[in-house]
Amino acid sequence: MEQIRATVVERLSELAVVSRDAVLSRTWAYPILGISYFATHPNLYEPVIPVLAKSLVFSVGVVVGLIFFAYAPQMILCAMFMGFLAPIGAAVMVMGEAYVLIWIIGKPMMLAKAQDRIFDQVLVMKGHEQLVARGREIRDRGPTTRLLGKEVNIDKVVDGLGREGVMRYLASLPLNLIPGVGTAMFLAYNGKKQGPGYHARYFELKGWEKAEREAFVKAREAQYTAFGGVGLVLGMVPVAGLVFQLTSTVGAALWASQLEKCSK
Repeated sequence: MEQIRATVVERLSELAVVSRDAVLSRTWAYPILGISYFATHPNLYEPVIPVLAKSLVFSVGVVVGLIFFAYAPQMILCAMFMGFLAPIGAAVMVMGEAYVLIWIIGKPMMLAKAQDRIFDQVLVMKGHEQLVARGREIRDRGPTTRLLGKEVNIDKVVDGLGREGVMRYLASLPLNLIPGVGTAMFLAYNGKKQGPGYHARYFELKGWEKAEREAFVKAREAQYTAFGGVGLVLGMVPVAGLVFQLTSTVGAALWASQLEKCSK
Protein backbone atom coordinates (compact mmCIF):
# COMPACT_ATOMS: atom_id res chain seq x y z
CA MET A 1 0.00 0.00 0.00
CA GLU A 2 2.82 2.38 0.88
CA GLN A 3 4.49 1.72 -2.48
CA ILE A 4 1.25 2.43 -4.34
CA ARG A 5 0.81 5.67 -2.41
CA ALA A 6 4.37 6.72 -3.23
CA THR A 7 3.85 5.95 -6.92
CA VAL A 8 0.64 7.98 -7.02
CA VAL A 9 2.34 10.93 -5.31
CA GLU A 10 5.23 10.74 -7.78
CA ARG A 11 2.91 10.70 -10.78
CA LEU A 12 0.89 13.63 -9.42
CA SER A 13 4.10 15.58 -8.82
CA GLU A 14 5.23 14.95 -12.39
CA LEU A 15 1.81 16.03 -13.66
CA ALA A 16 1.97 19.21 -11.58
CA VAL A 17 5.36 20.13 -13.07
CA VAL A 18 4.16 19.44 -16.63
CA SER A 19 0.99 21.47 -15.95
CA ARG A 20 3.05 24.44 -14.73
CA ASP A 21 5.33 24.29 -17.78
CA ALA A 22 2.27 23.88 -20.02
CA VAL A 23 0.80 27.16 -18.81
CA LEU A 24 4.12 28.94 -19.36
CA SER A 25 4.59 27.45 -22.84
CA ARG A 26 1.83 29.61 -24.36
CA THR A 27 0.95 26.95 -26.93
CA TRP A 28 -2.45 26.86 -25.24
CA ALA A 29 -3.18 29.98 -27.31
CA TYR A 30 -3.01 28.18 -30.68
CA PRO A 31 -6.44 26.47 -30.46
CA ILE A 32 -7.92 29.89 -29.68
CA LEU A 33 -6.02 31.54 -32.54
CA GLY A 34 -7.36 28.77 -34.76
CA ILE A 35 -10.91 29.99 -34.13
CA SER A 36 -10.21 33.53 -35.32
CA TYR A 37 -8.10 32.36 -38.27
CA PHE A 38 -10.82 29.94 -39.38
CA ALA A 39 -13.55 32.57 -39.04
CA THR A 40 -11.65 35.20 -41.03
CA HIS A 41 -10.60 32.96 -43.94
CA PRO A 42 -13.69 31.84 -45.87
CA ASN A 43 -11.62 29.62 -48.18
CA LEU A 44 -11.12 27.34 -45.18
CA TYR A 45 -14.70 26.88 -44.05
CA GLU A 46 -16.72 27.30 -47.24
CA PRO A 47 -15.73 23.85 -48.65
CA VAL A 48 -16.70 22.11 -45.40
CA ILE A 49 -20.03 23.85 -44.70
CA PRO A 50 -21.99 20.61 -45.46
CA VAL A 51 -19.72 18.74 -43.04
CA LEU A 52 -20.22 21.43 -40.41
CA ALA A 53 -24.01 21.23 -40.78
CA LYS A 54 -24.00 17.45 -40.34
CA SER A 55 -21.64 17.77 -37.40
CA LEU A 56 -23.92 20.23 -35.62
CA VAL A 57 -27.00 18.03 -36.10
CA PHE A 58 -25.13 14.97 -34.87
CA SER A 59 -23.73 16.85 -31.85
CA VAL A 60 -27.17 18.13 -30.87
CA GLY A 61 -28.52 14.59 -30.91
CA VAL A 62 -25.70 13.23 -28.75
CA VAL A 63 -25.85 16.05 -26.19
CA VAL A 64 -29.65 16.01 -25.87
CA GLY A 65 -29.64 12.22 -25.51
CA LEU A 66 -27.02 12.25 -22.76
CA ILE A 67 -28.72 15.08 -20.87
CA PHE A 68 -32.03 13.21 -20.99
CA PHE A 69 -30.69 9.81 -19.97
CA ALA A 70 -27.44 10.39 -18.05
CA TYR A 71 -27.44 13.80 -16.35
CA ALA A 72 -29.79 13.09 -13.42
CA PRO A 73 -28.18 9.77 -12.38
CA GLN A 74 -24.72 11.31 -12.50
CA MET A 75 -25.83 14.34 -10.50
CA ILE A 76 -26.99 11.97 -7.75
CA LEU A 77 -23.57 10.30 -7.83
CA CYS A 78 -21.75 13.63 -7.78
CA ALA A 79 -23.83 14.80 -4.82
CA MET A 80 -22.15 12.10 -2.70
CA PHE A 81 -18.74 13.71 -3.30
CA MET A 82 -19.34 17.33 -4.27
CA GLY A 83 -22.40 18.49 -2.35
CA PHE A 84 -23.93 21.66 -3.80
CA LEU A 85 -21.42 21.54 -6.68
CA ALA A 86 -23.00 18.31 -7.94
CA PRO A 87 -24.84 19.95 -10.91
CA ILE A 88 -21.53 21.35 -12.19
CA GLY A 89 -19.71 18.04 -11.76
CA ALA A 90 -22.47 16.14 -13.53
CA ALA A 91 -22.44 18.65 -16.38
CA VAL A 92 -18.67 18.24 -16.82
CA MET A 93 -19.01 14.45 -16.87
CA VAL A 94 -21.86 14.55 -19.41
CA MET A 95 -19.81 16.85 -21.64
CA GLY A 96 -16.87 14.49 -21.31
CA GLU A 97 -19.00 11.52 -22.31
CA ALA A 98 -20.44 13.44 -25.24
CA TYR A 99 -16.89 14.25 -26.34
CA VAL A 100 -15.98 10.55 -26.43
CA LEU A 101 -19.09 9.58 -28.40
CA ILE A 102 -18.68 12.44 -30.86
CA TRP A 103 -14.97 11.68 -31.28
CA ILE A 104 -15.46 7.94 -31.81
CA ILE A 105 -18.47 8.18 -34.13
CA GLY A 106 -18.60 11.67 -35.56
CA LYS A 107 -14.94 12.34 -36.33
CA PRO A 108 -14.28 9.26 -38.51
CA MET A 109 -17.60 9.69 -40.33
CA MET A 110 -17.48 13.43 -40.90
CA LEU A 111 -14.26 15.23 -40.02
CA ALA A 112 -11.18 13.10 -40.66
CA LYS A 113 -10.65 14.05 -44.33
CA ALA A 114 -11.81 17.62 -43.76
CA GLN A 115 -9.26 18.06 -40.97
CA ASP A 116 -6.37 16.86 -43.11
CA ARG A 117 -7.45 19.13 -45.95
CA ILE A 118 -7.79 22.18 -43.72
CA PHE A 119 -4.42 21.46 -42.08
CA ASP A 120 -2.79 21.29 -45.52
CA GLN A 121 -4.59 24.43 -46.71
CA VAL A 122 -3.35 26.49 -43.76
CA LEU A 123 0.23 25.33 -44.35
CA VAL A 124 -0.02 26.31 -48.02
CA MET A 125 -1.41 29.71 -47.04
CA LYS A 126 1.56 30.09 -44.71
CA GLY A 127 4.03 29.34 -47.50
CA HIS A 128 4.87 25.68 -46.85
CA GLU A 129 3.90 24.28 -50.25
CA GLN A 130 6.91 21.98 -50.49
CA LEU A 131 5.98 20.32 -47.20
CA VAL A 132 2.33 19.82 -48.21
CA ALA A 133 3.35 18.54 -51.64
CA ARG A 134 4.79 15.46 -49.94
CA GLY A 135 1.27 14.36 -49.07
CA ARG A 136 -1.08 16.10 -51.50
CA GLU A 137 -1.25 17.33 -55.07
CA ILE A 138 -1.17 21.12 -55.41
CA ARG A 139 -2.43 22.85 -58.54
CA ASP A 140 -1.82 26.49 -59.47
CA ARG A 141 -4.54 28.93 -60.37
CA GLY A 142 -2.93 32.26 -61.06
CA PRO A 143 0.17 33.70 -59.38
CA THR A 144 -1.15 33.55 -55.81
CA THR A 145 -3.95 30.96 -55.67
CA ARG A 146 -3.22 27.28 -54.96
CA LEU A 147 -5.80 24.51 -55.22
CA LEU A 148 -5.42 21.34 -53.21
CA GLY A 149 -5.87 18.08 -55.07
CA LYS A 150 -6.11 14.49 -53.91
CA GLU A 151 -3.88 13.04 -51.23
CA VAL A 152 -0.68 11.25 -52.12
CA ASN A 153 -0.13 7.86 -50.52
CA ILE A 154 1.98 8.34 -47.42
CA ASP A 155 2.23 6.45 -44.14
CA LYS A 156 -0.71 7.41 -41.93
CA VAL A 157 -0.26 8.32 -38.28
CA VAL A 158 -3.02 7.39 -35.84
CA ASP A 159 -4.35 10.65 -34.40
CA GLY A 160 -7.56 9.76 -32.61
CA LEU A 161 -8.62 8.37 -29.29
CA GLY A 162 -7.77 4.75 -29.93
CA ARG A 163 -9.27 1.99 -27.82
CA GLU A 164 -6.58 2.41 -25.19
CA GLY A 165 -7.00 6.17 -25.25
CA VAL A 166 -10.77 5.93 -24.80
CA MET A 167 -10.39 3.64 -21.80
CA ARG A 168 -7.78 5.98 -20.32
CA TYR A 169 -10.05 8.99 -20.90
CA LEU A 170 -13.11 7.31 -19.35
CA ALA A 171 -11.07 6.06 -16.40
CA SER A 172 -9.93 9.62 -15.68
CA LEU A 173 -13.44 11.17 -15.88
CA PRO A 174 -14.10 10.57 -12.14
CA LEU A 175 -11.28 13.02 -11.38
CA ASN A 176 -13.90 15.68 -12.03
CA LEU A 177 -15.60 14.60 -8.80
CA ILE A 178 -12.76 16.35 -6.94
CA PRO A 179 -13.77 20.04 -6.88
CA GLY A 180 -11.40 22.35 -8.75
CA VAL A 181 -8.11 20.49 -8.69
CA GLY A 182 -9.67 17.29 -10.05
CA THR A 183 -10.80 18.96 -13.27
CA ALA A 184 -7.38 20.57 -13.68
CA MET A 185 -5.74 17.15 -13.29
CA PHE A 186 -8.21 15.66 -15.78
CA LEU A 187 -7.39 18.29 -18.41
CA ALA A 188 -3.64 18.10 -17.86
CA TYR A 189 -3.57 14.30 -17.99
CA ASN A 190 -5.69 13.98 -21.12
CA GLY A 191 -4.11 17.02 -22.74
CA LYS A 192 -0.72 15.38 -22.37
CA LYS A 193 -2.02 12.17 -23.99
CA GLN A 194 -4.07 13.75 -26.76
CA GLY A 195 -2.01 16.80 -27.65
CA PRO A 196 0.38 15.08 -30.11
CA GLY A 197 -2.61 13.74 -32.05
CA TYR A 198 -3.30 17.24 -33.37
CA HIS A 199 0.02 17.07 -35.23
CA ALA A 200 -0.53 13.63 -36.75
CA ARG A 201 -0.84 15.19 -40.21
CA TYR A 202 2.32 17.22 -39.63
CA PHE A 203 4.23 14.06 -38.75
CA GLU A 204 2.88 12.37 -41.88
CA LEU A 205 4.07 15.21 -44.09
CA LYS A 206 7.48 15.18 -42.41
CA GLY A 207 7.75 11.45 -43.06
CA TRP A 208 8.98 10.74 -39.54
CA GLU A 209 9.24 7.24 -38.13
CA LYS A 210 7.78 6.40 -34.72
CA ALA A 211 11.07 6.99 -32.88
CA GLU A 212 11.47 10.44 -34.44
CA ARG A 213 7.91 11.40 -33.56
CA GLU A 214 8.30 10.26 -29.96
CA ALA A 215 11.56 12.18 -29.52
CA PHE A 216 10.01 15.33 -31.00
CA VAL A 217 6.97 15.08 -28.71
CA LYS A 218 9.05 14.25 -25.64
CA ALA A 219 11.10 17.41 -26.11
CA ARG A 220 7.85 19.43 -26.22
CA GLU A 221 5.80 17.55 -23.66
CA ALA A 222 4.56 20.64 -21.84
CA GLN A 223 3.68 22.40 -25.10
CA TYR A 224 1.59 19.48 -26.32
CA THR A 225 -0.07 19.23 -22.90
CA ALA A 226 -1.10 22.88 -23.10
CA PHE A 227 -2.41 22.56 -26.64
CA GLY A 228 -4.18 19.28 -25.92
CA GLY A 229 -5.80 20.61 -22.74
CA VAL A 230 -7.34 23.63 -24.45
CA GLY A 231 -8.32 21.52 -27.47
CA LEU A 232 -10.06 19.12 -25.10
CA VAL A 233 -11.99 21.94 -23.41
CA LEU A 234 -13.15 23.28 -26.77
CA GLY A 235 -14.06 19.79 -27.97
CA MET A 236 -16.26 19.30 -24.89
CA VAL A 237 -18.36 22.40 -25.62
CA PRO A 238 -21.93 21.16 -26.17
CA VAL A 239 -23.06 21.06 -29.82
CA ALA A 240 -20.11 23.09 -31.15
CA GLY A 241 -17.48 20.54 -30.15
CA LEU A 242 -17.00 19.08 -33.63
CA VAL A 243 -16.70 22.56 -35.13
CA PHE A 244 -14.01 23.37 -32.58
CA GLN A 245 -12.21 20.19 -33.64
CA LEU A 246 -11.77 21.86 -37.03
CA THR A 247 -10.65 25.18 -35.55
CA SER A 248 -8.17 23.38 -33.27
CA THR A 249 -6.82 21.70 -36.41
CA VAL A 250 -6.28 25.18 -37.85
CA GLY A 251 -4.46 26.13 -34.64
CA ALA A 252 -2.30 23.01 -34.91
CA ALA A 253 -1.37 23.98 -38.48
CA LEU A 254 -0.45 27.51 -37.35
CA TRP A 255 1.80 26.00 -34.69
CA ALA A 256 3.34 23.62 -37.24
CA SER A 257 4.04 26.60 -39.48
CA GLN A 258 5.87 28.32 -36.62
CA LEU A 259 7.87 25.15 -35.91
CA GLU A 260 8.90 25.01 -39.57
CA LYS A 261 10.04 28.61 -39.54
CA CYS A 262 12.05 28.09 -36.35
CA SER A 263 13.73 24.99 -37.81
CA LYS A 264 15.18 26.90 -40.76
